Amino acid sequence: MSPTWDLRSDTATTPTPAMLVSMASAPVGDDVLGEDPTVNKLEHLVANLCGHESALFCVSSTMANQLAIRTHLCNPPESMLCHWDSHIFKYESGGASLHSQAQMIPIKPSLINLSVQDIKSHFIPSNFLGHCAPTHLVALENTLSGVVMPIADIHDIGQFARSMGALVHMDGSRLWNAAAGEKELREYATHVDSLSLCLSKGMGCPVGALLVGPRQFIDKARHFRKAFGGGWRQAGILAAAGLFAISHIWPTMPATHALAKRLAQGLGLCGYSLALPVHTNIVMIDVAKSPSVSTMELSQALKPKGVTLGAVYEGSYLRIVLHHQIDDECIDVILATANELLAAREPTK
Repeated sequence: MSPTWDLRSDTATTPTPAMLVSMASAPVGDDVLGEDPTVNKLEHLVANLCGHESALFCVSSTMANQLAIRTHLCNPPESMLCHWDSHIFKYESGGASLHSQAQMIPIKPSLINLSVQDIKSHFIPSNFLGHCAPTHLVALENTLSGVVMPIADIHDIGQFARSMGALVHMDGSRLWNAAAGEKELREYATHVDSLSLCLSKGMGCPVGALLVGPRQFIDKARHFRKAFGGGWRQAGILAAAGLFAISHIWPTMPATHALAKRLAQGLGLCGYSLALPVHTNIVMIDVAKSPSVSTMELSQALKPKGVTLGAVYEGSYLRIVLHHQIDDECIDVILATANELLAAREPTK
């Protein structure tokens, strides 16, 4: 059987045989009653890795993020600041408005990531006139399209937000990538009041995410999780996948990042332009600056060879996302195909 590779997202992974064995053998209990030992072990481990008091196992990062917003914002009308291209703003079904009655204020930063100056320029302080919804939460995302947010910026934003009576939540769905082989999770996590971590993006799990923060905050988020319909019983089967991923998949991320850089360099030699720097596992190609062979033509030529690329992202970018089930052979196929197509377009002499 010929190999196939799916680079549309790092959610395209399938559980490995070893992960499935760990899931099948996991001790379980009733998590709604706090009695699932595998869930408890995962929550305790991730909280410790992040340097926070407690953690909550959820079905998805969207749920974890929305629980964080609902728990932090409890006195409407309130506003929250976020990146204009963030998952929380664009891809969570308007959840902040639906669940938390929050006004979301998207910011297009001066650079790639938000800076403290961006936050200061859009922050709405509490005021007695009541014309505006005061800013009580800042939402960051790390990584954002694969780009790592500097710890110094996270620190500065956190300091400013707290000086203004606001809190900071980080959508750390791909924070595993930011921390892989370089920084400990806690170096990022200790500068925010809460964060989410995804187990299905790049970590190879079929489902799951964690919300991390202070114990009192997590206790209230657990209450809201039940109200959202997110209470689950013998969830240790899924938590076991997370424990396996932290031990076995997370350490492979530096190798995945190296493959992403190799792919970016190879495509650059073919004339494709990067829309963003490649820090981790995501390669963003600027469609408008493609060579004579468009990204659509490249995608179509790769399909019969077992390689699936995503559709054009936001009308401007081809997003290529690598994960632990993408190998050197896949990169070889992509680059060889790109070179073959370009050679066929060159005029004969």
